[in-house]
Amino acid sequence: MHPHPIRFGSSYLAVALLLIAPQAVAIEAATLPRATTDAMAQAASPQAIAEYRRKLKEYQEARAAFDEEAGAYWSSISEKRKGRNAKRRERRTITLDDYVLTHPPLYDGPKRPVDPSPEPQEEKPPRKAIPVVADLLKAAAEHFQFTPQRPTNEMEFKRAYARVALASGLTREQAVRVYSFETGGSGNYDMQSGLSASRPGSRAISTAIGYNQLLTTNSVELVAEQGHEFVKALTAKAAPLSGAPRKAMDHKIAVLKRMVAFTRTVPDEWAAHEKLANTPQGWAVHAMVLDIDVGPLLQTHKLLTSVLFARTKGYTRPLSAAELEMMNLTGDGTGLDMVTMPQALREQVPTSNFFQRGGYERNPVAIRHNTVAKLLAVTDERMDFNSSKPGAKELAAAF
Repeated sequence: MHPHPIRFGSSYLAVALLLIAPQAVAIEAATLPRATTDAMAQAASPQAIAEYRRKLKEYQEARAAFDEEAGAYWSSISEKRKGRNAKRRERRTITLDDYVLTHPPLYDGPKRPVDPSPEPQEEKPPRKAIPVVADLLKAAAEHFQFTPQRPTNEMEFKRAYARVALASGLTREQAVRVYSFETGGSGNYDMQSGLSASRPGSRAISTAIGYNQLLTTNSVELVAEQGHEFVKALTAKAAPLSGAPRKAMDHKIAVLKRMVAFTRTVPDEWAAHEKLANTPQGWAVHAMVLDIDVGPLLQTHKLLTSVLFARTKGYTRPLSAAELEMMNLTGDGTGLDMVTMPQALREQVPTSNFFQRGGYERNPVAIRHNTVAKLLAVTDERMDFNSSKPGAKELAAAF
């Protein structure tokens, strides 16, 4: 499965307080007339320009030295990863020597100085819009002539999810604790990452929706790989129905078959599925996470694929919720690397072994909790805390 960024929320009050004054100055400057700011830029003194050039040289030298050191470190991470993959293919034992045991360098040099007489900058292109639920519903109606059957209330969806999860072999603990981590313990079936009714004006930060935060690409991939099983499940549900409910279910099955055909027009690869997911037809497939019959299947199989992946690799011990979450977040292959690691190694192996450089340097949680053991522990702590919230309690009751 595709690796996903780890999603933790953190507040940095002290930093925020330190930033208030600079932000106020920046805001004030931003409100000045253009002619005034142009004049200020043109009026930069020779001394200010000389100081800028001195600081810029210091920054460039410090950054070059850091990039050289960091480049060597992350190259070693890549080489060790290749070596572990080769050993697994040959069914050889992974040992401590197969990991980089030092932590990556972090840049702590001078910041890039601000040019006192900057050149006019081109306007940045507008940020690519992230589709929200309304867009998904519109796409489903336009491209598949379908409207997902929404639950009458949240508890109805939770019960449907619990039934599917249990029947598929997931445990109550796995489902509830992963839900608690992914949604904060209070998320609804149609919750989208970044959006909150309690925060007017909030914006979606990804297409992740629901209890296990499926992305559009997750939905496309699951329909491609598991769609025929979903059709079987709906066909069994349709058997005892009659009249209008039967007609509606038959239509849903026909739409799902068309979606399966659409998702299988490309190779079964994440990159290919991602391209489909970024089309209106892909958005329409993602709308199925909102459906009372298909949504629970998608949410369940998002986790179940990780469980089955572990089994195919010979790992038969039940996965803890935190271990399952690592696979859910980082991808099955990378997650299993952590899961199969003995506790003694977990205490010593840095989390950087499971990241690309850019992802690690943007992830304060992985940096702070910098060994596998610490990362799993903080995941468990977050699950413990959020499991006491109303949504998590309701989901537990649904089981």
